[in-house]
Amino acid sequence: MDAANDIAEFLTTRRAKITPEQAGLPSYGKRRVPGLRREEVASLAGMSVEYYKRLERGNLSGVSELVLEGLAGALQLDDAERAHLFDLARAASPVAPKRSRPVKKRVRPVVQRLLDQIDAAAIVSTVYGDYLAANALGRALYAPVFDSPEQPANSARFTFLDPAAPDFYPEWDRLASELVASLRSQAGRNPYDRNLQDLIGELSTRSDEFRVRWAAHNVRFHRTGSKRLQHPVVGALELSYETLTLDADDGLRLALYTAEVGSASQQALDLLASWTTAPAGHDTR
Repeated sequence: MDAANDIAEFLTTRRAKITPEQAGLPSYGKRRVPGLRREEVASLAGMSVEYYKRLERGNLSGVSELVLEGLAGALQLDDAERAHLFDLARAASPVAPKRSRPVKKRVRPVVQRLLDQIDAAAIVSTVYGDYLAANALGRALYAPVFDSPEQPANSARFTFLDPAAPDFYPEWDRLASELVASLRSQAGRNPYDRNLQDLIGELSTRSDEFRVRWAAHNVRFHRTGSKRLQHPVVGALELSYETLTLDADDGLRLALYTAEVGSASQQALDLLASWTTAPAGHDTR
């Protein structure tokens, strides 16, 4: 990951997504390349064309928040994209710290006790997807990830490197794109995290699907959403998830998975829960 190159490509790809019509500008005929021209972005952001070109070359050093806000408005960035732009600007600062605090890789006993008392599938992971701990239902729900030959257990490693992933994730394409966008956000926030860099390097080397998505420079927050799973034991599941940060443990988050009350997915989760608590050798079918 190169800060200047990341800035340049992020701004270029965002500019390519905005049509003149979306920006409220007149459009004269077909354009050679999609999106806005540099001079149009500069005008919308209230800066000179030369200054914008400097920014798009990857030089955000010393840029004020006011300029960044103008740029975010001109490019119609959403909340995740705006945060990413500010993260990139901080990383480009000559006084920015070149090391980040390492993400914790162990779960405290009190957190594990909390997990075990939650009446929902619950998993603790790092912000870049290493699965560190779970309650019994969470481990059973994501057994294909925990038991994958691609170790250590990691959501992106499983998704892009384990051939079982498309069977487990019926909406694999959407999920894969969201995972990469989340990793992009984390890379902007923690550009000097060695573990994160190693993961991105591994995935870039081994997966064409990952490389294509990484080059798109899309970003997103991983906070809430829905997932469809095809579980090897209980079949189809449609789940909602919420992700909470563990404030006492930098870089760790708690994900909770639930199904709509009374739904077939809830019945399947209940069956999976009974399967996890059944005595050894007892058939719950």
